[in-house]
Amino acid sequence: MLLKGEQLAAHLEREFRPLYVVWGDDSLLVLEAADAIRAKSRQAGYSEREVMTVLPGFDWNQLLAAGSNLSLFGDLKLIDLRIPTGKPGREGSTALQNWCSHLSPETALLITLPELDWKEEKAVWFTALTQAGVAVKLTAPTLAELPGWIAGRLRRHHQTADTESLQFIAEKVEGNLLAAHQEIEKLALLYPAGHLSLKQVREAVLNVARYDIDSLREALLSGDVVRLTRTLEGLRQEGEAPPLVLWAMTEELRALCAVKSGQERGQPVDALLREAKVWGLRQGLIKRALQRLPVAALEAALRHAARIDRLAKGIGKGDVWEEFLRLGLRLAK
Repeated sequence: MLLKGEQLAAHLEREFRPLYVVWGDDSLLVLEAADAIRAKSRQAGYSEREVMTVLPGFDWNQLLAAGSNLSLFGDLKLIDLRIPTGKPGREGSTALQNWCSHLSPETALLITLPELDWKEEKAVWFTALTQAGVAVKLTAPTLAELPGWIAGRLRRHHQTADTESLQFIAEKVEGNLLAAHQEIEKLALLYPAGHLSLKQVREAVLNVARYDIDSLREALLSGDVVRLTRTLEGLRQEGEAPPLVLWAMTEELRALCAVKSGQERGQPVDALLREAKVWGLRQGLIKRALQRLPVAALEAALRHAARIDRLAKGIGKGDVWEEFLRLGLRLAK
């Protein structure tokens, strides 16, 4: 059974299964989901808990032995298995598949994993786990979804805020859900239940956003000038290497050029996106960017990127980061 993060609470209200797998792209969400499952296990009578962490050299026989060793007092047991790398290896794959074929209500298994790519999610061992138990995938909210996520967290403390305040918080904690959680907890400590004013929010919330290359890509393709400017400045302040920034921007440009050129030749967009290796949410961003950018503008942007490449190598005069911003603004028009 596959569940989204927001479906877990309702599921745990109804039942508790002997096998859970939790993974995702944000450590806070994974930790909270695992905490909820552990709390439910205690309510269900699993009073004994054994924690195992899969590090190099881990003996998978420990897992099988823990599952077969029943408590002298008949207590139910939860095995908390953590795989930080997300790769159990051949021996681990066999052990997990064997566990799935011998599930017991007396010993529950909770497995926590980091973010997995699509190949890992198709692995035999992972497929066996999702078919035998409950798999919960946690996905961090996008910047557009973040104000709603923050509003939901504020409601837990019986607090509310208007749209402007929620957007202000979102911009300050972008890419850092743990910091967002901490800022929300701080607001609950500083102010009583009720509506928070923008003034209160501004006085309390720190700028703890983390900027990464994925945020830059999204801002570039969406034409969000404010976010693009903020992200580039954040990357600059955090000491990000200019070649990496240029690579990310150029990769999006090349994809846009390839798809736009094929479009003008009458080829179907979806096929062109697959050929350009554009997947998932990025497809929607690329499609919207294609609507506002003609081929001539994209080709000029590629030439601009080539000039930035020379500048980064010490050829010519100018500031690389200012040129990044100019290139971004060219694509945001």
